[in-house]
Amino acid sequence: MQAPFQLNSTQNTQWALWLALTAFTSFASAQQVCLHSPDLPNLEKSLTDGQIQVKALDSQINQNTLAKFSGMVEIDSNLAKIKADQAVFDRTTHTLQASGDVSFANEYIAVSSESVQLNRASQALKINQTQYSLNAIQGHGTAKTIEISKEAGINLVDSSFSICPKDNQVWHIEASNIKLTENQSRGVVKHARFYVRDVPLMYLPYFSFPVNDERQTGILFPEIKNNTATGLSFEQPVYFNLAPNYDLTVSPRVMAKRGLQLKTEFRYLTPSQGGQVNIEYLANDTELADNDSRYFYRFVHSGQITDNWQFDVDLNGLSDDNYIADLGSDYYNRADTHLYKTIGLSYYSEKLSVNARLRDFEVLGESADSYRALPEVRLNYLTQTGLGVEFEVDSELAYFETQSDDDPTATRIHLAPTIRYPYQNQWSEFVAEATVFHTQYYQDNLIGSALEKNVTRTIGQAKVYGTLNFERQLHVFGSSLTQTLEPKVQYLYTSFEDQSNIGLYDTTRLFTNFSGLFRGQEFTGLDRINDNNQVTLGVTTRMIDENNREQVKLSLGQIFYLSDSRINDIETDNNRSALAAELDWQLSSKWYAHGEAQVQTSTDKVERSSLSLEYQLSKNKILQLNHRYVRNLSGEQIDQFGVTASWPLANKWQWVGRWYQDREKHRTVESYTGVQYQSCCWTMSLVAQRHLTNRFEQNGLQNVDEFESGIQVYFTSRDLLKEGLFGYRRPYLLN
Repeated sequence: MQAPFQLNSTQNTQWALWLALTAFTSFASAQQVCLHSPDLPNLEKSLTDGQIQVKALDSQINQNTLAKFSGMVEIDSNLAKIKADQAVFDRTTHTLQASGDVSFANEYIAVSSESVQLNRASQALKINQTQYSLNAIQGHGTAKTIEISKEAGINLVDSSFSICPKDNQVWHIEASNIKLTENQSRGVVKHARFYVRDVPLMYLPYFSFPVNDERQTGILFPEIKNNTATGLSFEQPVYFNLAPNYDLTVSPRVMAKRGLQLKTEFRYLTPSQGGQVNIEYLANDTELADNDSRYFYRFVHSGQITDNWQFDVDLNGLSDDNYIADLGSDYYNRADTHLYKTIGLSYYSEKLSVNARLRDFEVLGESADSYRALPEVRLNYLTQTGLGVEFEVDSELAYFETQSDDDPTATRIHLAPTIRYPYQNQWSEFVAEATVFHTQYYQDNLIGSALEKNVTRTIGQAKVYGTLNFERQLHVFGSSLTQTLEPKVQYLYTSFEDQSNIGLYDTTRLFTNFSGLFRGQEFTGLDRINDNNQVTLGVTTRMIDENNREQVKLSLGQIFYLSDSRINDIETDNNRSALAAELDWQLSSKWYAHGEAQVQTSTDKVERSSLSLEYQLSKNKILQLNHRYVRNLSGEQIDQFGVTASWPLANKWQWVGRWYQDREKHRTVESYTGVQYQSCCWTMSLVAQRHLTNRFEQNGLQNVDEFESGIQVYFTSRDLLKEGLFGYRRPYLLN
């Protein structure tokens, strides 16, 4: 029969065990691991800190010297459990020796060994011929000796480590020595060999690794690509943890066709400021006839000056129009034609907001030159005047110019006071408002232009908007649903003033969808304010289930013009706008649909439409069909069809594919496919892609017939669905 025996221990044993467990757990936490639910040891929680209980079949106790135990020895504390064939406590040397079939376990780690030696006087622990496994994560290994002391820390002699399953150990590390020291953020490994299966692939005489969750300097996973633009390329990021609040990543990139590129990313963060600086440089691009050097820079900053004041910067620039098309970018895509350069200062309070900024652009190719706002200051003031009436003032001061010496320049001063009465309850909403738009233009450089130097424009606007919300209960196929009916009506009147003597500085025509019907404005910016005398009618109906989730949402709307607009840019012979429709439909628990269309009712022709149909069985089982159509976009017709799919091929294998077809030009715009293997101990993705290059020719026009093909290899987990030109997006979002 086992006999219990209790001793009071010092904190030395507890420290040694704690250091061992912390080091092992921290080392594994730096790896890519899989959580699992191990069989944790049944620790003796009835014991107090420092108290040890010993059970054995036989015991010999000398009060002053030795305590010997044999036969199914169990040494318990509230921190750990040790089992052995024999154990000896030597009171004179303050040592504990356990031998035979020894096992040590706590909630973090389990160790089996031939012997354990604990010296309470020197606070040292030595475990011989060990096999260990981590309980919180899937990490395990062996060691000839594990030595732990307060002065030297942890030393693993002739050890191995892997996070792969024991029955399928794809890779492991062997080392002559692994050392971890208390209060140090990195461990040291000497004479390390990296094995895949049983084949040695790499030898490092020395390297260090993080032993906690702090950011650490080190080498990140490389990125390998091979495409027609760069040839075979290899990029190796190196991360530098310079301080707790700033760091640097340097990524040398070797490209067979173009040479050596250096990419850098510097990040910083303070309690009130934060930002990032990116610099990319390629010296002597060997693919170019003149071997020019190429560069890209980006500086983003956001800072809180006081509780009310904020400062923002977004500056971007590059060496040439084709930098993004040739070398790629993490921040812009091949379809972009403008890079932002903005510096802003903002003030916010309960009633007043002020935004001042300098707005410039880097224009790529022969894209239309955009006007720079140097500066642009906007002020908004909103207050309650009593009886539910609001008074709001929008104002703006801006100066516009371009890089061309031949384009007009302008200073614009705008003031728009508004009186508004809003009312809302559970079943209705009503808004009545009146606004005066007063704008003063001072225009220069008008040679050969029909514009006027000084223009004063004053326009009045009145709007009345109302909506109701009706509900009824339905029983469909045994399900209880709530159907809503939400009619909307708006009357809008805006006076006319000839604006042909004003230049277009920040103004373009807007597309109109259902929500845009009630906008009342056909243009962005302030250079054109269209006259209106119109009624807008719309209706939305929803089907809501018992869990208050929308199953169906359908919206229809149209504008009825009581008089024709006299603004030249929007003259039309129709007395009504296109009929705008939107549909969101959860067809079943797995099928979703979203559709939008604008149909010209006078001709029954579709002006714009988009349709998405998605089947989602689970997070990684997706099939999505997309189609979009625009009858006239800058003189071209857009008619594209796309398929996106993601499906598991086998356990740990995932496939993603995408294909977009231009039905107008009868060609594929993008084809994309990738496979990813992801397990507890390693991940790899292989992606192949073919898409339009969108490169600019020497005349500045974009090439719409040249394609780029390539493959990429990643060693980190990627969301392959979101990669590529188009990427994956949910077809709609119900609230």
